[in-house]
Amino acid sequence: MKFHRRTLLALAAAALPFTTVHAQQGEPWPKQQPIKIIVPFAAGGTSDALARLLGQRLGEAVKQTVIVENRAGAGGMIGADAAAKSPGDGYTIVLGTISSHAIIPALQRKVPYDATKDFAPVFFIGNVPNVLLVNAEQPMKSVKDLVAVAKAKPGSLSFGTAGAGSSQHLSGEKFKIEAGVDITHVPYKGSGPSMQDLIANQIPMSFDTALVALPHIRTGKVRALAVTSGKRAKALPDVPTLAESGLKGFDVSSWQAFFAPASTPAPILARLNEEFTKMAAETGIAARLQAMGVEYTPMTPAQLGAFQRAEITKWGEVAKKAKLEM
Repeated sequence: MKFHRRTLLALAAAALPFTTVHAQQGEPWPKQQPIKIIVPFAAGGTSDALARLLGQRLGEAVKQTVIVENRAGAGGMIGADAAAKSPGDGYTIVLGTISSHAIIPALQRKVPYDATKDFAPVFFIGNVPNVLLVNAEQPMKSVKDLVAVAKAKPGSLSFGTAGAGSSQHLSGEKFKIEAGVDITHVPYKGSGPSMQDLIANQIPMSFDTALVALPHIRTGKVRALAVTSGKRAKALPDVPTLAESGLKGFDVSSWQAFFAPASTPAPILARLNEEFTKMAAETGIAARLQAMGVEYTPMTPAQLGAFQRAEITKWGEVAKKAKLEM
């Protein structure tokens, strides 16, 4: 059987992998390789849970495999640095946090990446209130009780966090200043390990995000004394704020957002933002986020960039006031 040259070319094109045909049509991800979401904290924490929830949906939307890679350490700096140095080809994004993309750049003199110049803002997921927690076996039932114990025995209490430079760490440092207490910070490589030790009563108290804390509050393994945000968390309406508990003006919340290496092409950034924005509008995803304690706030990438720069300035001022330097 004889075929004309045009027919042979058509058959060859039809036999090409689906992704290669997409590449010819200008699709953002031409290669059949996984899109990697770097999470700069250990598995089991807020960032990890959000990356896995939204990453799965992203994979379905763009018809690519999406994997989550946990690169924990240094308050998120190790994972963020790995993302900053990755190729800007759309196959690597990072779930940045208030820690990796605002607090650490504000507190540390030597950061191996530029939190604004080395990243392109993609999508703001939302704010996650932090919660002041104690182990269920501890006698403290309120912030007033906790402050009384801390003042009676200065240095006897320690608090765990997701790491040095995290919003939980800054919540604890601000709490120390505002309450006038001496408590010791114990940094972990993520919320997961910190929560494990709190449940085991290896540490008496901690500051953690509502997302991580909620399941353990509901099972009675830990007790929530207050939230650190300026208003009560929707997921914990019965838990007072620290401001309501006597620390007027106290307002600290964590936030989560997706960023990509700065060299990532604009069409890829736009497509990522489009897909994540669609997800946030879905009833199922919106309900999951709310149940996890995430308060979604719509932002354009430009607004996210402006917000991030403002946060770096804000935490730089807080660090100077608290005489914090890492």
